[in-house]
Order: sequence, then structure tokens, then C-alpha cells
Amino acid sequence: MKAINVSRVSTEEQKEAGNSLPAQIERIDSYCKKKSFDVIKSFSFDESAYKDRRDEFDKLLEYVQEVAKKEKIAVCFDKVDRLSRSVFDKRVAILFEMATMGKIELHFVSDGQMINDQMSAVEKFQFSMSLGLAKYYSDAIGDAVKRSNEQKRRNGEWTGPVRLGYLNVTLDDEKRLRKDVEIDPERGYLVQKMFELYATDQYSLEAIRNKITELGLRTRLGNKLSKSGVENILKDSFYCGIAMSKKYGNYAHRYPKLIARELFDKCQQVRSKRNINPHKTLSKDFIFKGLLKCQNCGCSMSAEIKRKPSGLTFTYYSCTNAKGICKRVYIPEKDLLKPVYEVLERFESISEDTQSQLVEELRKSTEMEVVFHKAQINRIQTEYKNTKIKQDRLLDALLDQSITKDIYDKKHQELQDQLQTLEIEMSEHSKADYEYQNTVATVISVARRAKTIFENSSEPARKRQFLNYILQNPTVNGKKLCFTIASPFNLVLDLANTPNWLRE
Repeated sequence: MKAINVSRVSTEEQKEAGNSLPAQIERIDSYCKKKSFDVIKSFSFDESAYKDRRDEFDKLLEYVQEVAKKEKIAVCFDKVDRLSRSVFDKRVAILFEMATMGKIELHFVSDGQMINDQMSAVEKFQFSMSLGLAKYYSDAIGDAVKRSNEQKRRNGEWTGPVRLGYLNVTLDDEKRLRKDVEIDPERGYLVQKMFELYATDQYSLEAIRNKITELGLRTRLGNKLSKSGVENILKDSFYCGIAMSKKYGNYAHRYPKLIARELFDKCQQVRSKRNINPHKTLSKDFIFKGLLKCQNCGCSMSAEIKRKPSGLTFTYYSCTNAKGICKRVYIPEKDLLKPVYEVLERFESISEDTQSQLVEELRKSTEMEVVFHKAQINRIQTEYKNTKIKQDRLLDALLDQSITKDIYDKKHQELQDQLQTLEIEMSEHSKADYEYQNTVATVISVARRAKTIFENSSEPARKRQFLNYILQNPTVNGKKLCFTIASPFNLVLDLANTPNWLRE
């Protein structure tokens, strides 16, 4: 069989961990020789798998599709994460479909996986979990990098884009350049004027916009402020000394305040008074509220309660018919729940023995990732030890009066920051090494208990949240509920339909 070899890197860490392009090429070539594959072309590139635009990979995809029209070929990667780190990548779906249709074979050398038209349910599950776990690992390490910025926030530093009225500057601090934020001498006083005008409660947002434009305020690109731009400035507490972060919460920054806190609070009182709306009674909650779309017109399905003459109440759903092209048909909620319960009961059919043996099988296929985790932990431990030694030597130099106290404090803080970053990395790698294996067991365990979890959720909101976790793209066609099972639960369901998978 003819083969196409593909190797890819995206970070320096991958190169250092034995995943450099030459290392991948060597492993793939050796594999092809053992399989007696005739390598007709090799692709080797440096490109992130997280970007929507992957020009180099798209060239590969076009080539594979063209060759596959003539004959069946093998597309060889070192590992699954060299293909992609996302189950939602459209390129993965294309290659996977071609493989299951028998047009190509996907070979993952180090993972020991092969995707073709003869693959079993467990092999499909392994492939899906490999993609999911690859994404999980990258996300976990990404979180570690983000945490290294927490020290800046503790010091009152801002890591986002600078606000209008401020400027990013570079300061020379004892021959060490550092970035800082200062008030913009050209725009700062005009932003301050906006707050002062609004606090009088005599100006609308549009009036302030016109007034401040006349005074000459422009964005850094030279554009006039929009009405929404004015509103965003007036509700931004950064100008009175409080940085706002949706992810990390609010904290006091160390930069100069453009306005006093009293002035900012006065502006918020004016905003609140103008934004008061009549109280609206909360609508009744329903299990499928906000989840369903009409398959015919794409409009939402709304729920309402019907009361029978006997006094009994029933919940019905119907298309809102916002486009005026549907006939209003009422479907009982109990009818919509029937196919849901059928799926939950099929999940429940997976035995504990099947769960245990599947988890063990998947753990064997992830040995390469475990080796990588341990290699990274050893690297971090070595760096941590060397940094502690540097700290001890620095203290000795201070005691010997070889350096001044100012130099010691500066270097000591740098080393402390390094240690903190290494500790964060160590924590994430150690946790990833454990959770990488446990994620598989968790997914299967949740699937097996899906019916119990759903039935024990007494509140409609909790049932709805669980359905949103399991179901994907639910629609209503006539009186029938249509949906697909979200990944990777769809593959768990395949296991329920393949009782003899262990013998394959």
C-alpha cells in the first residue's frame, strides 16, 4: 500500500520532549518500512492545531483527497495529537469519514492505533477519547501558563489592553526595561470630563458623545467614539482604580487614578436610575426550555401548561412560528421524553465489567502520554532544584557583602517568580498525569448512571442542564424529537450496542 507521512510541531516544548520534526519523521519512516508501505509523499510543517486556519494541513488534505480518488492509501501520523487537538476540527471529520468508507487508512505510529473501515466500536471510542484527552492536556498546561500571570495581578498590574485615556510606556528601571501604564496627557482629561458631565444627570449618552467629540476626543485609530463606546467607558471602574476581570474577579490596580471613586459611584447611580425597568414576573420553568428548535423553520419551540376539565395539568410544546410558515402543532412533553428515556436506558445496559475492562484497555493505549508527563515532571524537578541552589548562593553573596541589598532583593524576587511558575507547572502536570487516566472512567461512569441522574433531578432546570450535556442539536420534526448524542457519549452508546466488543 502507498503511504503519505505527516509530521507537525507547534511549540518549543514539543521539540524538547522528543516530538521534533526529525524525531517524528524517523519514527514514521521506520513504521512504514516494517509495514512495507511505499511512501509517495511526506509533509512536515510547523503549525498550531488550535487555529481555525490551518493552511499547511489544508494542502495535505487536498492532496489526500486527490490521491484517494485513484487508490486506497495510508496516511501516517506519529500520534493522534499530531492530527488535531480538537474533536470539532472539520478536517478530522473529513479524514475519519474517508477512513470508515475504506478510501484511506489513518495510522498513528506511537499510539498504536489504526482507523479504517474494519474498526470496532472500542477502537472508535479510543480514537475519540485520544482526541478529547489531547485537547484536555493542552488546556491544562495552558491554564498553568495563565496562572503564572496571577502574580502580576497580585502586584496590581494589568495584563489586558490599555484603556482610552491611558498609555502603555516602557520605563528604564536600573537598566532593566519594564512596561507600565500612565495617564494619556492628550486624552486623559477629556475622559475625565465625560464622567463629570454624566454625574450631573443633565446629559444623555448621545449628548455627552457629541460634546466630547467637539472637544476633540478620538480613539487611538482616530475615530469618533460611538454611543456604546461612551457607555462602556462610564461603567468601567478601571478609571477609579479597580481593574475588572470576568475570569479572575476585580482587584485594585497600581496605576494613577483618572477619577475619584466618589465620582464613579455617582455615575453608576445615574445609570441605575435610568435603567430601571418594570418588574417582569419570571416565566415558569420547563425541562426543554430553550433547547428545542423546529426542524421545519428553525424557530424556537415554546412550552405552555394546559389544564384539563378534571383539573389535571399537562405541558405541551409548539413552534413559535415566528416566520409564519408553520402550522402550530402541540406536542406533549411526555412524548418528547420517550426517546430520551430510551437512550438513557441503553446507557444503563453497560455492565461494570465492561466499564472496567474498557478503561484498562484505554490506559494501555495512552502509555506514551504517561511517559511524556513523567519526563516533564522530572524536568521541572531539576529546574526547581537548580533554582533553589541559586537562591542559596545569592544569600551567601549577600552575607559576604559581595552584592548590595538592592541587588539581592531584585534577584531574589526573580528567582521566587521562577519557583512559583515551576510549582504551578508541577501541580498541573501531576494533576494531568492522574486526570488523563481518570477522564475515561468518569465519562463511562456518568453515561452508565445517566438515567438515575436525570430521574433524581427534581427541578426542571437541573434536568435541562443534564440534557444539554448529553444531547446535541435537538429538534422537533412534526411530533417527533430528533437529536444526536454528544461526543464522547455517542461512542459509549456504541458499546451498549456491541456486547461482544471484548472478543474482537
